[in-house]
Amino acid sequence: MKISDEEKRIRMSYTNFMIHKFAETYKMSKPRGYLYLKQYGGLDYIREHWWALHTYNQIHSARSVLEVCQRNGGSLV
Repeated sequence: MKISDEEKRIRMSYTNFMIHKFAETYKMSKPRGYLYLKQYGGLDYIREHWWALHTYNQIHSARSVLEVCQRNGGSLV
């Protein structure tokens, strides 16, 4: 199935938003948040499940992504 340019734009916009919201929620810089999400599978999770995550409130979405990262070895300490 081909993804429209509009859907690509929406996905990219939501991914950028979640990187910012995740970093803000867990008190880290945006670059550090991006690297953390990339290293521990959070970005893949956001990209795969953006359609569901965007229906949650922002804090719940950030927690869901954190749980995925923690299952993949991530730690905020």
